[in-house]
Amino acid sequence: MKFQSISQPKTRSALRKFFGKEFFIFKRRLIWLLKKSTYSAIDRNLKFENSLIMHKSFLLRPLKDVDMYLQHNKVTNLKLAIQHIDGVVIKPGQTFSIWKMVGKPTASKGYLDGLILDNGKISKGVGGGLCQLGNLLYWMALYTPLTIKERWRHGYDVFPDINRSIPFACGATLSYNYIDLQLVNNTDKTCQIRLWLDDEYLNGEITCDTELKCTYEIFETDHSFQHQWWGGYTRHNKIHRRKIDQGNNNVTEELVTENNAIMMYSPLIG
Repeated sequence: MKFQSISQPKTRSALRKFFGKEFFIFKRRLIWLLKKSTYSAIDRNLKFENSLIMHKSFLLRPLKDVDMYLQHNKVTNLKLAIQHIDGVVIKPGQTFSIWKMVGKPTASKGYLDGLILDNGKISKGVGGGLCQLGNLLYWMALYTPLTIKERWRHGYDVFPDINRSIPFACGATLSYNYIDLQLVNNTDKTCQIRLWLDDEYLNGEITCDTELKCTYEIFETDHSFQHQWWGGYTRHNKIHRRKIDQGNNNVTEELVTENNAIMMYSPLIG
């Protein structure tokens, strides 16, 4: 495999990070105000029987050097956030945006300190842990005809693979409001997202008003760990999607994304 060079991460001042974040938040709000996109809305009176994909992820996963109270707080944050998404209907031509629906997670709304990553370092912040929601929705969207308009990948691989059930880097990081997950419905079909929590899992399902005549498979290639010139290790892979037409058994494949991340642990324990 060809060696992939990744630059050593830069350390930016707290002041620069603060003003940079506020600038991008303002810019995204301006786009929401001026752009003519038609956004999806919740309609819990609708219920489609054609399930395209169901998936679930553990709520409480012990992580090295992470206090469990942050995991429990994350559950509270997820409960609050999914109330604004569960039942959302994405009609033809509409755009789904996590942050457009959830809004800013603040303490006044009941959000608690949860796990966040800051330049690959573990930290805490109000509303932390919502990346689990982005991960779930992105993975499910890959199994639907919805188009992924915006998705941001994690630039760091922070934790070793523990009970990982899907390929590396098949998630979507979130940060209000400019690091978003957005899906566009460019089809003539209507989809709906359902989300719920039980004692162990964050659960999700995407349904459709029409039975699809195709299925999807997601697979990984070119997975590797590489030692960079500046001393650190990086992790790489490619994610592909295979579409199988059930009518004529026609099979097409596409490259979904190529992931490159700086590792924050030794690859010998990954």
